Amino acid sequence: MSMMMAMRGTSPQPAASGWRLNLKIMSVVVFNFVNYLTIGLPLAVLPGYVHNHMGYSAFWAGLVISLQYLATLISRPWAGRYADRVGPKRIVVLGLGGCLLSGVGYLLSLLMDSWPVTALLFLCAGRIILGIGQSFVGTGATLWGVGSVGSMHIGRVISWNGVASYGALAVGAPLGVWLHAIGGLGLLSAFIILVAGLAIAAAIPRPKVKTVAGKQIPFSAVVGIIWRYGLVLAFASCGFGVIATFITLFYADKDWSGAAFALTLFSVAFVGTRLFFPNSINRFGGLRVSMGCFTVEALGLLLVWQAPLPWLAGAGALLTGAGFSLVFPALGVVAMKEVPPQNQGSALATFTAFMDLSLGIVGPLAGVLMAHAGVSSIYLAAAVLVIIALLMTLSLQRRVLRHRASGQEG
Repeated sequence: MSMMMAMRGTSPQPAASGWRLNLKIMSVVVFNFVNYLTIGLPLAVLPGYVHNHMGYSAFWAGLVISLQYLATLISRPWAGRYADRVGPKRIVVLGLGGCLLSGVGYLLSLLMDSWPVTALLFLCAGRIILGIGQSFVGTGATLWGVGSVGSMHIGRVISWNGVASYGALAVGAPLGVWLHAIGGLGLLSAFIILVAGLAIAAAIPRPKVKTVAGKQIPFSAVVGIIWRYGLVLAFASCGFGVIATFITLFYADKDWSGAAFALTLFSVAFVGTRLFFPNSINRFGGLRVSMGCFTVEALGLLLVWQAPLPWLAGAGALLTGAGFSLVFPALGVVAMKEVPPQNQGSALATFTAFMDLSLGIVGPLAGVLMAHAGVSSIYLAAAVLVIIALLMTLSLQRRVLRHRASGQEG
């Protein structure tokens, strides 16, 4: 409890309410929108470019995409620690610089088209730099937003950050395909450089937020505090992973059409839940909201598993998206309040890394399970993991109640 009081004590002056508060948050998370826009733009273009144009195998095409996620996972802790030391604005600007350099890497790859190995190396370098930029901007934009409006609005900041991220991916992928169709990789690269450069120019004059003074606890101690919440997030993220990655295979296995619509339902429910329930975490508490989310998510996954008709599978995807939507901000609020304010960056980055890791391994593990038990089995397995997350959260809630009771007795 003293940790939570200390955190509240370091908040800036009370922030505005309603639309002014949202506008203030969006003025910062727009940088994360640009971050994810530069991720989404080449996402549907590069695999085909590497395989069909450059002549490399499907393995290399997949590796070019995966390098970004691996770089993001590895660099998350560094992004958090750096944000705690120098402030979130600086790492946002550095991260946007990485987004810009990824476009430069793609452009150099195009210019080296006559030397395939060199061209591939520049492409891979661009993806690695983009992954580092993603972790820096994602962590920094959240902390910058929290510093701007106060720690009492952590959940709202994280929610808007997620809306910006998924909205940018939804816009970026088709826009990238269109740009590539009319101007090739050169136009796509130039557009990435342009939007990242404009974002850097907009970020530099904006006011900083103060870093919290005080001795930081060791990173290993941060991990020791955060890992329980991170593990719950990792289990819950499996539901998101199996819907996003394998719903098309599930529909194909059933000889159904409409997999794309199921993905749309998932996305609409995800974004809509965040938009329509912005105050639920402050009203009910992060752990209670998480338990409600896990219940809805598990029901959605079980509905997909047993769906006899495509519209029921779509309904299951919708419930899964609605359930998973608030998991990250709800758990993130509680996790960040467990550490001193001067370690918020490390806490957020460590917490996010559990989701990165979960989404990275769910694909291969689900593939093995599908090979032995069929496509439908992965949705049952994901539902079981979400139910485990629910039970773990219930245990965390009881732990919090015991701490409160002991504090009152003292």
